[in-house]
Amino acid sequence: MIVRLFLLAVLALNFLSAGDLVYRVPIQSTIDLGLPPFIERSIEEAEEAGAMAIVFDIDTFGGRVDGATQIKDAILGSKIMTVAFINRRAISAGALISLSCEKIIMTKGGTIGAATAVDMSGKKGSEKVISYMREEMASTAESRDRSKEIARGMVDEELSFTHLIIDGDSVDVSDLEGRKEGKLISLTTEQALKFHIADTTAESFEEVLAFLGLQDAEVVDLRVNWSEKLVRFLTDPTVSSLLMTLGFLGLLFEIQSPGWGIPGTVGLVCLTLFFGASLLTELATMTELLIIGVGVVLIVVEVFVIPGFGVVGLLGGLTIMAGLFMMLLPEHFLPADISAASWGFTIAIIGGLLALYLMGKALIKTDFWKKITLPFSEKITEGYSTSLGLGNLVGESGKAVSDLRPSGWATVGEKKLFVVTEGEFVANGDNLKILTVDGNRVVVRKTDNHD
Repeated sequence: MIVRLFLLAVLALNFLSAGDLVYRVPIQSTIDLGLPPFIERSIEEAEEAGAMAIVFDIDTFGGRVDGATQIKDAILGSKIMTVAFINRRAISAGALISLSCEKIIMTKGGTIGAATAVDMSGKKGSEKVISYMREEMASTAESRDRSKEIARGMVDEELSFTHLIIDGDSVDVSDLEGRKEGKLISLTTEQALKFHIADTTAESFEEVLAFLGLQDAEVVDLRVNWSEKLVRFLTDPTVSSLLMTLGFLGLLFEIQSPGWGIPGTVGLVCLTLFFGASLLTELATMTELLIIGVGVVLIVVEVFVIPGFGVVGLLGGLTIMAGLFMMLLPEHFLPADISAASWGFTIAIIGGLLALYLMGKALIKTDFWKKITLPFSEKITEGYSTSLGLGNLVGESGKAVSDLRPSGWATVGEKKLFVVTEGEFVANGDNLKILTVDGNRVVVRKTDNHD
């Protein structure tokens, strides 16, 4: 009986200690489309392990709004406590992610805010884009009982106010620069605490755990695995644009030459990497893939069925370009997204052409290129000649040792040569005279037996 009670006590202790888990997840550097799958995996693992909380270690200047929105949705849907530990800064898209967490803890000297939407050229988004982002921030703040006015002011500098209602009290905001029209709101750590955006300050992760009452909890540090690193690298705007451009140009160069070679292979590899990463991040849909597939089929028909480069190949190239352009647009896009995609597509093509030019310049200087090509001309004036050394035989006589119809074999002295007549038939055994020698082409004429 005592043994059973002891075993039950041990099991109970193990069960209780198993729940004292805290997951630490980094959100640093640029927020791209490769980050949401990592955050979603982290939340699922923490929930399955029965963790008490998941702490996001945030230090970012922002990134893609669509990527941040996916992360925000995953955090709001979490079944366990979510904490944003702003370890220096949470700017732009990072502010949206932070506001979605149940608790916000900031280091001294930290900042949060400046979440207005800009396109790829750095210009402010249209009113539709700003309106969407403004209310996205407001609704996220409202879901965590934070100030909607401050959240809106982080996005839209045209807003202005003098007081805020916080916990039922009117709070003066004269010390808040972003309260003025024409100024975006960015909060320091002290301001975030004053206006109840942040809950407390901490200078280390241990202080964060102490605030949560989990100082004795086991900490599980999650890191991006190799596959997620690869996807994040491939979905980086610069890398994905370069892959897309090189893939398209590779296929374009391939259809201009017969058969299948290096440009087509490189193009297919680049497009495979581009599409694979897009599928993993759910950026590509079946519609875009079908459009691109039709374009590839047209190019294959042009290469293997129709010689040369014509309408079919051009139509295939344009179809692929249309599909690639559509892949740059989010599922629910706004006019500003079309402008941003156009910029990205244009930059990708220009960047790809420039990269190919630089690669070509570097390639022709390598020993490998010199082995497979003739980088210089061999001139006669420099002593080079394609002649077989038969020039001294001009005027010499010989005899045909085969019928010349009009070419065949003849002997001149002790040499047996392959010769050609001026067009007439010469029978075997007839006498010949060498008229001219041009390289390895020896022209002869039939002569009388007494000549």
